[in-house]
Amino acid sequence: MTQPHMPINIKEIIELVKTAAQKEIISKLNNTASIKKDGSFVTEIDIAVQNMIQDKLFELTPEIPFFAEENSDQELLAFLDNPPNRFWCLDPVDGTSNLVSRLPYFAISLALIENGQTSLGIVYDPNRDECFVAQKGQGAFLNNKQLHTSQTHFPLSRSLALVDLKRLPKPLLEKFILNQPYHSQRSLGSVALDWCWLACDRFQVYIHGKQRLWDYAAGLLIAEEAGCYHIGMDKKDMFQLTLEPRQAIGAVDESLFKEWTDFIYRAIE
Repeated sequence: MTQPHMPINIKEIIELVKTAAQKEIISKLNNTASIKKDGSFVTEIDIAVQNMIQDKLFELTPEIPFFAEENSDQELLAFLDNPPNRFWCLDPVDGTSNLVSRLPYFAISLALIENGQTSLGIVYDPNRDECFVAQKGQGAFLNNKQLHTSQTHFPLSRSLALVDLKRLPKPLLEKFILNQPYHSQRSLGSVALDWCWLACDRFQVYIHGKQRLWDYAAGLLIAEEAGCYHIGMDKKDMFQLTLEPRQAIGAVDESLFKEWTDFIYRAIE
């Protein structure tokens, strides 16, 4: 007989994430960065945040395994080759390049994944003291205020888009340049916050060409629980338990999502 899961004190987990941000990020912003094998930045801050959260989660929830971006490739592959039914998934600093450049758009992203889906997502932006939280089927919240995307938007031609240009298929890039379908576009550099800002209706459509599980696991749930729509560019479920990067499409309501995906798929098919 399967034993019931021990309850999780979500407020305690949120405080842990906030404390890690204040102690290991905000107070240490002058730390230097190094380059990982994949060309991305890593700093002492990333490692310190990961170690602090991992150690404390082991105290609070010793029965739940832990998975994080700064583990070795071998550890990550072995973990997802036979993933447990329930585990923590952490990106200690999502937006490290921004942090290194002192661009205040980065966050800690922590997800609890159960039975192949995110059941709890926490994304904390220490620059704005904004804490986004969602539980599966229970809504999304920003600093305890529930998030609901509006259903009365402008058409795509009047929408603000968040577009990660550098990793998109060439035919789609050409369409965006020569036949811009949206009113204007931005690229900000933190996947977790991208999904949270979509949930806040701070922009209306989204596309990104390379997201890994730790990048999107928490933020995707927050966007979904706020009412956003999303899909992978391969037309499969955006959420996948894999180390392979995903290409993401999102929008704040159903009609805009259809208009946005129609444009994208026409460009690449």
